[in-house]
Amino acid sequence: MLSLFVYALVFGLSLLFLIRRHVLSPSAPQSTPSITTSETDEKKSLKTIMQPPRDDLDPPKHDPITLEELKQYDGSDPSKPIYVSIKGDVFDVSRKRDVYGKGCSYNLFAGKDGSRGLGKSSLKPEDAEPDYTTLPENEMKVLDDWHSFFSKRYNVVGRVSDMPEVVVQLLAQQQAHN
Repeated sequence: MLSLFVYALVFGLSLLFLIRRHVLSPSAPQSTPSITTSETDEKKSLKTIMQPPRDDLDPPKHDPITLEELKQYDGSDPSKPIYVSIKGDVFDVSRKRDVYGKGCSYNLFAGKDGSRGLGKSSLKPEDAEPDYTTLPENEMKVLDDWHSFFSKRYNVVGRVSDMPEVVVQLLAQQQAHN
């Protein structure tokens, strides 16, 4: 029970750190109104991202999609869905356009596989890349938690077919152990 509490605390603090870091970041979009960090604002921000698991998800699809094709689904075209890839699984996050759409807080991850950045709890553009193989164990756990979170809330619409070779090898090793 204690380990569950510690896990929830670490996950919650990591998420809060990521949100606060972005809200207080000097690189935050200038078009947004002045943002305060009051308790009410933080709860609202968390409410936007945190949502209960869904029981109406479609069966996962494994249609191949390249990293280049994935770029088309970055939220810049309102007529297209928004996709986020984590560890090669492509999730349709379109229903959360207010979070992943153009100019929104997590748009950095839209239209790409940003696994490394998610594991590092980083909103730096240079961290939003698919090669997460060098993450230390604690950040790998954070990445796995994000993957689990998305898997319970968004439809899997495909699988990245051209992940870096080191990632493909790591995924094969992980599947062999499961």
